[in-house]
Amino acid sequence: MTVPKFALTEKTELSRADVVVIGILKGENAITLAPGAEAVDAAFDGKLASVLSTLGASGKAEETVKLPTLGKLPAGVVLAVGLGKPGADGTVTGEQVRRAAGAAARALAGTARAVSTLSTMDLQAAVEGTALGAYTFTEYRSEPGDGPVGAVDFVSPADGTARAHKATLKAATAIAESVIIARDLINTPPNDLFPASFAERAGKLADANGLEFEVLDEKALKRKGFGGILGVGGGSARPPRLVRVRYRGAKARKKIALVGKGITFDSGGISIKPAANMDHMTSDMSGAAAVLASVVLAAKLRYPLDVTANIPLAENLPSGTSYRPGDVLSMYGGKTVEVLNTDAEGRLVLADAMVRAAEDEPDYLIETSTLTGAQMVALGNRTAGIMGSDDFRDRVAAIAQATGENGWPMPLPEELRGDLDSRLADLANVTGHRWGGMLAAGIFLREFVADDLPWAHIDIAGPAFNTGSPWGYTGKGGTGVPVRTIAAVLADIADNG
Repeated sequence: MTVPKFALTEKTELSRADVVVIGILKGENAITLAPGAEAVDAAFDGKLASVLSTLGASGKAEETVKLPTLGKLPAGVVLAVGLGKPGADGTVTGEQVRRAAGAAARALAGTARAVSTLSTMDLQAAVEGTALGAYTFTEYRSEPGDGPVGAVDFVSPADGTARAHKATLKAATAIAESVIIARDLINTPPNDLFPASFAERAGKLADANGLEFEVLDEKALKRKGFGGILGVGGGSARPPRLVRVRYRGAKARKKIALVGKGITFDSGGISIKPAANMDHMTSDMSGAAAVLASVVLAAKLRYPLDVTANIPLAENLPSGTSYRPGDVLSMYGGKTVEVLNTDAEGRLVLADAMVRAAEDEPDYLIETSTLTGAQMVALGNRTAGIMGSDDFRDRVAAIAQATGENGWPMPLPEELRGDLDSRLADLANVTGHRWGGMLAAGIFLREFVADDLPWAHIDIAGPAFNTGSPWGYTGKGGTGVPVRTIAAVLADIADNG
């Protein structure tokens, strides 16, 4: 994990950085300079906006334009990045700053040191966006190319104290580092990341951060009756695991259970997927990566909470020992499930883990997973579907939107429950039709949630893995969604119960 070195600074004009980053806004007829660019503009005799316009700058979101300073500043280059249109009151949102900082960080690749004025608008967003935009995963490249920017100095906002700014810088850096933990796991190919090796990495992270760690191997899973995890993982030569990582904060006010789907590769099993784009299924453990990173972050930020990440890990592969359509699995806790489609495997491992998580008597349960392709059909590749108990679902969705990770509250229609009835077992793992697939998956999971436990399910099938071009602070591959959302929910629970 490589993150640029970050520091705070007070004066842009005295910077010894190689590049100065400023923001520009898209206006009706011309660009305007964003707050923080005043000293740079003064060095250009108040004509900086005009010069940038001549170079083609429009201020549209994430546009970058470089301008040589020709000795007007100690830095050799001004990097102007578009923030898009300001709001009606002339302000910009934290997400606009975060995305602009990410775009600027990509443009700074190979730069030794930069100073950013975007932080004068929103320090936390600027730090997060810079760290995440600078992220690259080059572990498997023989020639990694230009590395990320080496160091960034952030101009302190005018309001607040130096102590508060340092605390914000520290927290934002920790949040970004945790997102990167998740990204690194997601981007690691499945020949190197499988249930046992994921568990080993989780153990190292737990040890490094003073966390409790437990792993159940296939023998322990069988002895304790985790039929869902064992069923899904039975087709692979690399057996499944259940990992639990716990942080016990001082004076913990609430207890939170996190559950994340850890299918380290999903071929669909006997109900095999089409070959096209099957390589994207290396990301089917994104939920597991997110909850592991989140419990590490809770420890780093010392939340006054008790947080446990429950991580079911399995490879879903076809073989002579695979589970089959028509099998009935005895789940942890006693319920039985008829398997109608082995490619609906995530809900099976999650059900086992959610029942186990409830045994700790948490106050809240948050589960996240790349659960259904139906999420992308309904909401696209950037908006997670959030289901669960009504009040907590809406609370998590609102926080997800505030963080910029998005997320939309979705219902659990009662009429779909009957479609999960089984002729043999307590319920089937899929309905017999394609309608409301994301919602039916949520209803299935609800069957394994303890009574009266506030819970939220975050379906990140699309948002977890970017198969297109980089945008904002999101590169290709693993995104780390929804680590920032979970972090903000934990902070909200710590503050408000």
